[in-house]
Amino acid sequence: MPRHVLHTHLQQQGFLVLDGAMATELEKYGADLNDPLWSAKCLLDSPQLIRQVHLDYLNSGADIISSATYQASQTGFQARGLSAAKSVKLMQSGVALALQARDAFWSGTANHAGRLRPLVAVSLGPFGACLHDGSEYHGNYSASDDEIRDFHFDRLNILTGQGADLLAFETIPSQREARLIAEVLRAYPQERAWLAFSCRDETTLCHGESFSTCAREVAAHRQMLAVGINCSAPQFITPLLQSVRAASGVAAETSDPLKIPLLVYPNSGETWVACDNRWQGHSTAALEARTWFEAGARLIGGCCRTGPEDIAAMRAALAAATQ
Repeated sequence: MPRHVLHTHLQQQGFLVLDGAMATELEKYGADLNDPLWSAKCLLDSPQLIRQVHLDYLNSGADIISSATYQASQTGFQARGLSAAKSVKLMQSGVALALQARDAFWSGTANHAGRLRPLVAVSLGPFGACLHDGSEYHGNYSASDDEIRDFHFDRLNILTGQGADLLAFETIPSQREARLIAEVLRAYPQERAWLAFSCRDETTLCHGESFSTCAREVAAHRQMLAVGINCSAPQFITPLLQSVRAASGVAAETSDPLKIPLLVYPNSGETWVACDNRWQGHSTAALEARTWFEAGARLIGGCCRTGPEDIAAMRAALAAATQ
């Protein structure tokens, strides 16, 4: 199998910085995301904001940006009265916007001094992300395996072949869905992907399976470029990384216990106070970037409530760690 550009970049730099949250940055620009489409709503009514958020992350040091397609689906757009053809074009526009932002950033003469040409990942959320019932955070779906497979097949049929560098399966809550994704991915042998699980504590996925067991299973798939954790509390990340190392029986200094890179992009660490309708605390994710690197992660970024300032801080920490 030819060496993928992600691994080439990683070998050159020693780490890769991912981007952060899309939705909260769109809201900072005035977008109203109180909608079943969530951030995908902006593909319909304000695509220029999506492109700007991508640029913000690139200017803050992201080596990889993810398209605004996490929750985008034909079902969601058609529920808004759009035709099947228009729905497909809107989903594909999410990838196009990320590519446009990357190319605009890279064409600047001053922006990328000393940087690697950024990569674009197609963001693909779990089956539950389009149900709007919270099931993406536990994976207890009432759907059959065929329904879940068909969901992922439909999205890959639309979003592959659009010029992105890789696929990013994100916030996967269960071993079952990871296995179904792996089955579907085999039907697209030219594609390469990473898969990030969501975890509820220091050792287990949101659905309850062992993270280290599931990570090893994913890592054995020939099309997987990296495996790890996203949309999880930052305090769980180091123990989760350590659980992989311990289960693999490798020395502490070994950076690739699974033979493919580990990636982490957790939530900010803030907590939602429902009674006051506000977030509490401060973002701690950027403070842990070096610790996660030392624990074995090589692709590091942020998820919910992280922003460009967090990504800039992560890049600075990782650059210092590799000097």
